[in-house]
Amino acid sequence: MTKDELKRAVARAAFEHVESLLENDTIVGVGTGSTANFFIEELGKISHKLNGTVASSDESARRLQEHNIPVFDLNSVGEVSVYVDGADETNDHLQLIKGGGGALTREKIIAAASKEFVCIADDSKLVKTLGKFPLPVEVIPMARSYVARQIVKLGGDPVYRENCVTDNSNHILDIFNLEILDPMKLEYDLNQITGVVANGLFANRRADRLLLGTRAGIKTLTP
Repeated sequence: MTKDELKRAVARAAFEHVESLLENDTIVGVGTGSTANFFIEELGKISHKLNGTVASSDESARRLQEHNIPVFDLNSVGEVSVYVDGADETNDHLQLIKGGGGALTREKIIAAASKEFVCIADDSKLVKTLGKFPLPVEVIPMARSYVARQIVKLGGDPVYRENCVTDNSNHILDIFNLEILDPMKLEYDLNQITGVVANGLFANRRADRLLLGTRAGIKTLTP
């Protein structure tokens, strides 16, 4: 199976899980990225059954609307029943690195507001130790250089992601050469740097369920 076939398979599995949860007041959170896009395609098949969604990016909102799926502002719906999104890396504890698509802050907000967070990924994303994938950090533009200097003190090599402005009008620093042995502590430490909006470690609010696409089928992992 190709990577796209694996992504489509886990998206279908996530869709089946979400469909089993649908009630009159169900709000579905939808992430950003290639795997999430396959999930959006699946949701389009039952757009008439959906009470509504919240999207983690303007791009995902546009795709949802193209499938006639209602998209609401999170402030107008309160709690999200289930949030489905991909990951750039995941470990066995379902702690994640996210933000390769630049939507990490909104993804963190929706994850925090959700009763259940379902991560969908192909098996290449499962690693023993997080950090091979550069860790994204969203920063206020005027603080970019200051934040980068503080990140160096933490042992990372920050690189400005050129030509990238987030939906929140901020910039992204990608941290290279980190071996993240304590994801919860690093997530906390990065958040304490003035000028950081959010970082791409989902360790304190990790996934509740990981649907992993493998050539042997879909594996379901829980913490």
